Amino acid sequence: MRIGELAALVGVTPRAVRHYHRIGLLAEPPRRGNGYREYGIRDAVLLARIRRLVELGLGLDEVREVLAGDEGRELVEVLAELDDDLARQERVIRERRARLADLLARAREGRLSAEGPVSPELAGLLAELGDLGEPGAAASPMAVKDRELLTLLDSVVPEAERVRLMELMRDASGHAPEIYALLDALADAGPGDPRVAEAAAALAACLPDEAGVTVPEGGLADVFFGDLAPAQAAAVRRALRLVSERAEAASPADGPELESERAEDGR
Repeated sequence: MRIGELAALVGVTPRAVRHYHRIGLLAEPPRRGNGYREYGIRDAVLLARIRRLVELGLGLDEVREVLAGDEGRELVEVLAELDDDLARQERVIRERRARLADLLARAREGRLSAEGPVSPELAGLLAELGDLGEPGAAASPMAVKDRELLTLLDSVVPEAERVRLMELMRDASGHAPEIYALLDALADAGPGDPRVAEAAAALAACLPDEAGVTVPEGGLADVFFGDLAPAQAAAVRRALRLVSERAEAASPADGPELESERAEDGR
């Protein structure tokens, strides 16, 4: 196969293939006498594996580590793993489409509420929040955004992740009016506003330690943070960082072996 045929077969661009060659992720194949690269089935399988891993959210350095672990494996093992991964993605897509189809049907029939048909977990959380975030003249803009985002996540994320997300939100729901007021006040502020620290501290105080994660770039994170004012985004990111630091400080002392590893990592 030529590079264009390989790229079309796997579903990537020739430019991506050349980039993987350039960074050493995909080995250069032999060339014909006319100088064109000649790709085989193993090249296609490896390229498909790279594409799958990238789609799952792994960085290219992480992909490299996974591929290093594949060395020496039989082709049938790699193909079977790819097939399992595709089957899992098919199940997730079917679940999402089923939920979105229900949402679309209700919308067409005029039976769609403000949030639409939602999971029992989100329905319970919205019941606890009451009128907070309901569209209206007196509604908190930040609360309205939260309800919209939660409704979107309820439709598109896998069930296990959705249930955990709603649990985290429920833990913080008792302090929601206070938090939304602090964040709403930052709508026209810059990230250096001193009120950012106050809002971040208040939000961090009502979040459980499990919420202290580094929010990745891209995808839904871009949707969420892109809809916030700079000061609001800074406050939320700072709150998550504070929770992470709190959880790390509260963790039990590690053994000398792990402490030594951490020291090595810090160098």
